Amino acid sequence: MPAKLSVNLNAAAMLRNRRDLPWPSVTALGRIALENGAHGLTVHPRPDQRHIRFSDLPELRALIDDEFPGAEFNIEGYPTEDFLELVRANQPEQVTLVPDDPAQATSDHGWDFEGKGNELRSVVQRLKKDGARVSLFCDPDASRASLEAAKATGADRVEFYTGPYGGTHDDPARAAEELAKLETAGKIADELGLGINAGHDLTVDNLPGLARALPQLLEVSIGHGLTADALEYGMAETVRRFIRACG
Repeated sequence: MPAKLSVNLNAAAMLRNRRDLPWPSVTALGRIALENGAHGLTVHPRPDQRHIRFSDLPELRALIDDEFPGAEFNIEGYPTEDFLELVRANQPEQVTLVPDDPAQATSDHGWDFEGKGNELRSVVQRLKKDGARVSLFCDPDASRASLEAAKATGADRVEFYTGPYGGTHDDPARAAEELAKLETAGKIADELGLGINAGHDLTVDNLPGLARALPQLLEVSIGHGLTADALEYGMAETVRRFIRACG
C-alpha cells in the first residue's frame, strides 16, 4: 500500500501570521487537503506560536471530527508539560515527539534513544494511556542499538528525519547514499516491529525514491515543499500530486 499523506500546516500558518489577519485560513486549507485525499493533518505548536497557534488546534480537531471522521490529527512537539496538556485537550490520533529546542527554526535531528530512553518511556506510556499512537523522531542512519532503545520506550512508530535526503536534490550520488542509510535503518525498524513514518524536505520529485527505499513506509508528513507547490498549483491539485508521488 502507498504511504499515506499527512499535510503539515505550519508553513501556511506562518504565512498567515505575517499579518494580524485571518487569512490564509489554516482550517480552510486543511479542509481542501482532506477533500482531495490527504489522510490527515499535522501541526507543530511551538511555545512561541510562530506558526500554528494554540487556538488552531480545537478548530482542526473539530474539522476532522465533524467533516472527515476517517482522517487523523497528528500533533508534533517536544514533550514539555504544556505540550502534553495541549495534546490531552485536543486528542490527536497520533503524537510525534521531537527533540527540538524551542529556539530551533525547524526539526533537524532525531532522538538520542539510548540516552533518553527512560525519560521517553514515561511520556510514551502516558500518551498511549490517553489513546494516542506515538511516533518518535529518528535519525536516518539510526543503529540497531538505537532503534532497539526506541522500541523499548513502547512507541508504535519512528518518523525518519529525511532532511539530509531532501538536501541532495541536485546531487544524485549523495541522494543514493542517503537512501541507502534510510533503507538499512528501515529494515531494522521493521524487524523490530516499529511502524515507519517519514518527514522533512520531501517533494514530488524525491518521494518516489523514498518509497522504493522504504517499502514499509506508512505515512509521510509534508509541509514546506507542499505549501510551496500550492502557491503554483493550488492546494487541491498539489495534494493530489503528492498522493500520486507516494505511489
